[in-house]
Amino acid sequence: MEGTNTFHSIDEYIIQFPEEVQEILKTIRKVIKDAAPDAEEKISYQMPTFVLYGNLVHFAAYKKHIGFYPAPSAISAFESALSEYKCSKGAVQFPLNKPIPYELITEMVIFRVEQNRKKAEGNLKKKK
Repeated sequence: MEGTNTFHSIDEYIIQFPEEVQEILKTIRKVIKDAAPDAEEKISYQMPTFVLYGNLVHFAAYKKHIGFYPAPSAISAFESALSEYKCSKGAVQFPLNKPIPYELITEMVIFRVEQNRKKAEGNLKKKK
Protein backbone atom coordinates (compact mmCIF):
# COMPACT_ATOMS: atom_id res chain seq x y z
CA MET A 1 0.00 0.00 0.00
CA GLU A 2 1.31 3.37 -0.99
CA GLY A 3 1.38 6.30 1.45
CA THR A 4 -1.13 6.91 4.19
CA ASN A 5 -4.24 7.57 2.14
CA THR A 6 -7.65 6.98 3.62
CA PHE A 7 -9.86 5.06 1.22
CA HIS A 8 -13.64 5.10 1.20
CA SER A 9 -14.24 2.54 -1.56
CA ILE A 10 -12.50 -0.31 -3.32
CA ASP A 11 -12.47 1.76 -6.52
CA GLU A 12 -10.56 4.52 -4.69
CA TYR A 13 -8.10 1.93 -3.41
CA ILE A 14 -7.49 0.30 -6.81
CA ILE A 15 -6.98 3.54 -8.77
CA GLN A 16 -3.80 4.42 -6.85
CA PHE A 17 -1.81 1.55 -8.36
CA PRO A 18 -0.09 1.15 -11.74
CA GLU A 19 -2.35 -0.12 -14.50
CA GLU A 20 -1.05 -3.71 -14.50
CA VAL A 21 -1.63 -3.99 -10.72
CA GLN A 22 -5.07 -2.38 -11.10
CA GLU A 23 -6.01 -5.15 -13.55
CA ILE A 24 -4.97 -7.84 -11.06
CA LEU A 25 -6.91 -6.14 -8.25
CA LYS A 26 -10.00 -5.77 -10.45
CA THR A 27 -9.81 -9.45 -11.37
CA ILE A 28 -9.45 -10.52 -7.73
CA ARG A 29 -12.45 -8.34 -6.88
CA LYS A 30 -14.50 -10.00 -9.64
CA VAL A 31 -13.39 -13.49 -8.58
CA ILE A 32 -14.50 -12.76 -5.00
CA LYS A 33 -17.83 -11.27 -6.17
CA ASP A 34 -18.50 -14.31 -8.37
CA ALA A 35 -17.69 -16.73 -5.53
CA ALA A 36 -19.64 -14.74 -2.93
CA PRO A 37 -22.35 -12.79 -4.79
CA ASP A 38 -24.17 -11.85 -1.56
CA ALA A 39 -21.07 -10.40 0.10
CA GLU A 40 -20.81 -6.65 0.63
CA GLU A 41 -17.75 -4.59 -0.21
CA LYS A 42 -16.11 -2.21 2.20
CA ILE A 43 -12.75 -0.86 3.25
CA SER A 44 -11.45 -2.31 6.50
CA TYR A 45 -7.90 -1.84 7.81
CA GLN A 46 -7.48 0.37 4.70
CA MET A 47 -7.83 -2.74 2.51
CA PRO A 48 -10.55 -3.93 0.16
CA THR A 49 -12.75 -6.23 2.23
CA PHE A 50 -15.72 -8.47 1.55
CA VAL A 51 -18.20 -9.11 4.33
CA LEU A 52 -20.82 -11.86 4.63
CA TYR A 53 -21.91 -12.82 8.14
CA GLY A 54 -18.72 -11.07 9.29
CA ASN A 55 -15.42 -10.47 7.53
CA LEU A 56 -14.95 -12.87 4.65
CA VAL A 57 -11.63 -11.89 3.01
CA HIS A 58 -9.36 -8.88 2.60
CA PHE A 59 -6.80 -8.21 -0.12
CA ALA A 60 -4.14 -5.59 -0.76
CA ALA A 61 -1.42 -4.70 -3.23
CA TYR A 62 2.18 -4.20 -2.23
CA LYS A 63 5.35 -3.45 -4.16
CA LYS A 64 6.11 -7.08 -5.05
CA HIS A 65 3.01 -9.07 -4.13
CA ILE A 66 -0.71 -9.20 -3.54
CA GLY A 67 -1.63 -9.94 0.05
CA PHE A 68 -4.72 -12.11 0.43
CA TYR A 69 -6.25 -12.48 3.90
CA PRO A 70 -8.82 -15.31 4.10
CA ALA A 71 -8.48 -15.98 7.88
CA PRO A 72 -6.26 -18.58 9.54
CA SER A 73 -8.80 -21.39 8.99
CA ALA A 74 -8.56 -21.04 5.19
CA ILE A 75 -4.77 -20.87 5.28
CA SER A 76 -4.79 -24.17 7.21
CA ALA A 77 -7.43 -25.79 5.01
CA PHE A 78 -5.54 -24.95 1.81
CA GLU A 79 -2.05 -25.49 3.22
CA SER A 80 -0.91 -27.88 0.49
CA ALA A 81 -2.29 -25.73 -2.36
CA LEU A 82 -0.52 -22.71 -0.83
CA SER A 83 2.81 -24.49 -0.32
CA GLU A 84 4.60 -22.53 -3.07
CA TYR A 85 3.60 -19.16 -1.58
CA LYS A 86 4.80 -17.25 1.45
CA CYS A 87 2.12 -17.63 4.13
CA SER A 88 1.57 -16.53 7.69
CA LYS A 89 -1.19 -17.45 10.13
CA GLY A 90 -3.96 -15.60 8.25
CA ALA A 91 -2.35 -14.35 5.04
CA VAL A 92 -0.78 -15.46 1.80
CA GLN A 93 1.45 -13.50 -0.56
CA PHE A 94 0.97 -13.94 -4.30
CA PRO A 95 4.07 -12.55 -6.07
CA LEU A 96 3.35 -10.04 -8.82
CA ASN A 97 5.96 -11.68 -11.06
CA LYS A 98 4.01 -14.97 -11.19
CA PRO A 99 0.47 -15.79 -12.37
CA ILE A 100 -2.14 -15.08 -9.70
CA PRO A 101 -3.98 -18.33 -8.77
CA TYR A 102 -7.53 -17.02 -9.33
CA GLU A 103 -9.09 -20.51 -9.14
CA LEU A 104 -7.49 -21.07 -5.75
CA ILE A 105 -8.79 -17.69 -4.58
CA THR A 106 -12.27 -18.75 -5.71
CA GLU A 107 -12.02 -22.00 -3.74
CA MET A 108 -10.83 -20.18 -0.63
CA VAL A 109 -13.64 -17.62 -0.83
CA ILE A 110 -16.25 -20.38 -1.22
CA PHE A 111 -14.71 -22.12 1.81
CA ARG A 112 -14.95 -18.88 3.84
CA VAL A 113 -18.58 -18.28 2.74
CA GLU A 114 -19.55 -21.73 4.01
CA GLN A 115 -17.60 -21.23 7.21
CA ASN A 116 -19.23 -17.86 7.94
CA ARG A 117 -22.68 -19.15 7.00
CA LYS A 118 -22.37 -22.12 9.38
CA LYS A 119 -21.13 -19.84 12.15
CA ALA A 120 -24.06 -17.46 11.61
CA GLU A 121 -26.54 -20.35 11.61
CA GLY A 122 -24.98 -21.65 14.83
CA ASN A 123 -25.34 -18.22 16.42
CA LEU A 124 -29.02 -18.08 15.38
CA LYS A 125 -29.67 -21.49 16.98
CA LYS A 126 -28.02 -20.34 20.22
CA LYS A 127 -30.32 -17.31 20.40
CA LYS A 128 -33.49 -19.45 20.14
